[in-house]
Amino acid sequence: MAEAPLPAIRSLPSWLLGRAAARGRALVAEALAAEGLKMWHHVVLSAVRDLAPVAQADLARGVALDPKDLVGILNDLQDAGLVVRAPDLRDRRKNAVSLTDRGDRLLVRCEQAARAANDELLAPLTAAERDRFIDLLTRISGTDQ
Repeated sequence: MAEAPLPAIRSLPSWLLGRAAARGRALVAEALAAEGLKMWHHVVLSAVRDLAPVAQADLARGVALDPKDLVGILNDLQDAGLVVRAPDLRDRRKNAVSLTDRGDRLLVRCEQAARAANDELLAPLTAAERDRFIDLLTRISGTDQ
């Protein structure tokens, strides 16, 4: 069998991380699609659960999403009965977003599906290797858990 083209590129950590990330996103996206959600819908539902009640502007900042894009996602989630928007009690000029019971139940299922997808992604690693890998990824990504 011929050697894969571009060996210098394919050996770069950045290329390998990109390929692993793409595979991970695909696995999670497929798992979420089985529950009827897209990736950004899952991110927003999760953030709403963690921050609720949360003003839309604060939510957009919290998930690093353009406010105009967030509106479309919230419209989808509200149409599906997963979130509610109501006047913010602290500032009636703003909308506060909260999960519905249905949204909470779906989020639990999606979190389980996403964990299973990530388990599939990391299946070649032992438990100790997984822990070390997550630690290393956290360090090089510049994020805190």
